[in-house]
Amino acid sequence: MFGRRKKGSAAEDAAGEAEQVVDGVDTEADETERERVRLEPEPRPDGPWDSSEVRDPAEGRVNLGGLYVPGVEGMELRVEVAGDAIVAATVVLRDSAIQLQAFAAPKREGIWGEVREEIATGITRQGGVIDEVEGPLGWELRAQVPVQLPDGTGGFQVVRFVGVDGPRWFLRGVISGQGAVQPQAAGLLEQIFRDTVVVRGEGPMAPRDPIVLKLPDDAQMVAEGAQQEQGGSRFAGGMGQLQRGPEITEVR
Repeated sequence: MFGRRKKGSAAEDAAGEAEQVVDGVDTEADETERERVRLEPEPRPDGPWDSSEVRDPAEGRVNLGGLYVPGVEGMELRVEVAGDAIVAATVVLRDSAIQLQAFAAPKREGIWGEVREEIATGITRQGGVIDEVEGPLGWELRAQVPVQLPDGTGGFQVVRFVGVDGPRWFLRGVISGQGAVQPQAAGLLEQIFRDTVVVRGEGPMAPRDPIVLKLPDDAQMVAEGAQQEQGGSRFAGGMGQLQRGPEITEVR
């Protein structure tokens, strides 16, 4: 299924926090430290892939323009809008989800180390908790992000921030739901991340500019709230707050 949502609602989620720190520049960061974490991108023998590395990116994947996202039986795919541009896609699979977003990056420098530090700083300033670990996708952040619960009280949402540097691009994933609470249950979401294909294009882009996506040609508009009537949120475990805005839906 495809869903569409707009950014900028009062409810601030972990993915929104990540976009702030990826799109913006932390002016308080020391320039020496910034240079230290800009390393050459590491090899990617298991993906994610550049479009030049895959013979047919559309085989078994959904064409979103800047990303080809693997199709998995029973999944729901939502796109996220900033202004008039589609900048992120979220795969929802049972009680877990992974948000995918690609950015332009320097030709010979990886930015994931730098981005991790900025994400960690932003979340800890909000009162959250960060743990940097080496997981199945490489170095990642496991975070407890402060959120407001439906009853108005404060709580924490558990998320995982993963990332990979590619040739002139950076792909970030935000895993939420049970795949974040129990990382051992996130194998299929991690495989979706690995098998995603990034289409950077040859045009000039400033580092950290989002790689714009597009809707599939056969996406269909669904009235807001219709999905809830069909059986409730696919985000289990308190993740319903991440849904907002009208939806464009296709059942796979």
